[in-house]
Amino acid sequence: MRVITFGKTLSLALSIWGVATQVTQAVQLRDGTVYFVQPPNLVNVVTTYKGVNVWGGTYYFTINVPENAGEPLQRVTITQREGVENIRYDLDDTRAFVGTGDRKGAQLTLGSVTRERETRTVSVNFNPPVTPGKTITIALRPLKNPSFSGVYLLGVTAFPVGEKSHGQFLGFGRLQFYNEGRHWFP
Repeated sequence: MRVITFGKTLSLALSIWGVATQVTQAVQLRDGTVYFVQPPNLVNVVTTYKGVNVWGGTYYFTINVPENAGEPLQRVTITQREGVENIRYDLDDTRAFVGTGDRKGAQLTLGSVTRERETRTVSVNFNPPVTPGKTITIALRPLKNPSFSGVYLLGVTAFPVGEKSHGQFLGFGRLQFYNEGRHWFP
């Protein structure tokens, strides 16, 4: 029968803890591609106005970057996957902050905010990147809500810091727009 002493048990526990703490460091492949250890998650997507053709709305995308992400959040892309009409945005009015839409914290500094028309994708870059352990919200301003009612699906992807970073798809934000009592037939 083998007897394990307190010293050996403590040594083993510290060794396991040392390995566990190293796990939260970023995953980087030989080709240089960087991955999140634990990817961010899409918490919520909401709009301030649900009526078609409404001006002055804001679409809020709330994302949680977990403590054990392994890398800061560098960029988020938002791609319209469904919806009758292509939503156009006022990219110069894009904002981001720590917190949620109803609990706004410190403003975050953004780098470039760009749009790729062919893929219906908006890219929001953070400068500096968002450190792990924060919940952040991106406030994206459409020029106006779509003219056609229905469901609009917006895919959200997060990218860690790195020249060659792998985007992690976080899910879809679902926005539904309504005619709000308009009657098209007499």
